[in-house]
Amino acid sequence: MRIPTRIAITLTHSASAASNHNRSCYSTCRAVLVPSFGGPEVLQLHPNVQVPPLKPNEVLVRSRAVSINPLDTRMRSGYGRSLFEPLLPIILGRDVSGEVAAVGASVRSVSIGQEVFGALHPTAVRGTYTDYAILPEDEITPKPSSLSHVEASAIPFAALTAWRALKSTARITEGQRILVVGGGGAVGFAAIQIAVATGCHVATTCGGQSIERLLAAGAEQAVDYITEVVMNLFWIILLAMKNKATVRKDVEVAIKGKFDAVLDTIGVPETERMGINFLKQGGHYMTLQGEAASLADRFGLAVGLPAAKVAELQKQIRYRYSHGIDYSWTYMRADIEGLIEIRKLCEAGKLKIPVDKTYPITQVREAHEAKDKKLIPGKVVLELD
Repeated sequence: MRIPTRIAITLTHSASAASNHNRSCYSTCRAVLVPSFGGPEVLQLHPNVQVPPLKPNEVLVRSRAVSINPLDTRMRSGYGRSLFEPLLPIILGRDVSGEVAAVGASVRSVSIGQEVFGALHPTAVRGTYTDYAILPEDEITPKPSSLSHVEASAIPFAALTAWRALKSTARITEGQRILVVGGGGAVGFAAIQIAVATGCHVATTCGGQSIERLLAAGAEQAVDYITEVVMNLFWIILLAMKNKATVRKDVEVAIKGKFDAVLDTIGVPETERMGINFLKQGGHYMTLQGEAASLADRFGLAVGLPAAKVAELQKQIRYRYSHGIDYSWTYMRADIEGLIEIRKLCEAGKLKIPVDKTYPITQVREAHEAKDKKLIPGKVVLELD
């Protein structure tokens, strides 16, 4: 990702015949580079970063807004080091909302000037923290007209992550019961709205500040896990002082019944144990905290990825025989059908992810620092003028 001299690239307008080429000159642009892993201070906004030539299936998007995902701050800190370190400097960012500036020769679904939104795959090296983002055609779709670029940029990556878990893996259907562990985050909040729109009955755990918002989104029960844990400790101490047997009063007591699917956005051993125990026979437990990247970082790609697959397979076999349920790690992937359905939900007013704060791209360090220090619990969006 060197900073080159001016280079012209040839692009094709999708609305034109194959032989009708529109030549546009997009040579360099601003981009936030990560030259080395570390804190927010490593982020560098460069004014002249190369815009690569488009492949036939790619779209050049003039970015107007890009959201900050937890994956961005983790990658900046070194998560995925085994994959990304040899490729430094990289550009962070998965989500984008903007206008089509140019298209590759085979692109037909969008045209120049059209407003679009979408999200890159987690392993993409050239991200969206840039004036001109490049995405494959199957990772973008027309932006919902009812949403601003800021609002739209907060949705695709989180919603596609939730969509894959609920729709592709668990294949949820109307009338089922769904538990979302950690519904206050963007993925959890999207999952609640997707499940409610499908006609499911949804329960969730969250922090106390999120309860009203999640109930308004359609969750039938929202349990404050912090309050419940504190109450559990209170009862343990009280009963221990009276020298009586301990009685549990926590999240597992507050939530009633069994579920057809559990999406665990927290993914610690305690939430995994809780989620597994809440499932009906034949149910699906899905966690966002797979070990593929961490094991690859620890042992290298050649050893870490096979080890991760073995670890996942062991859990799948164990829980299949001990509880009769399906276990899986879940992550975002390109799914144009899912993205189109997400757009339709947005247009119908059934899916929205609130944005707590926006920063100009020139203040990307301040934005990352605020997320690192948990000063802003919700979505943060970077705006590009």
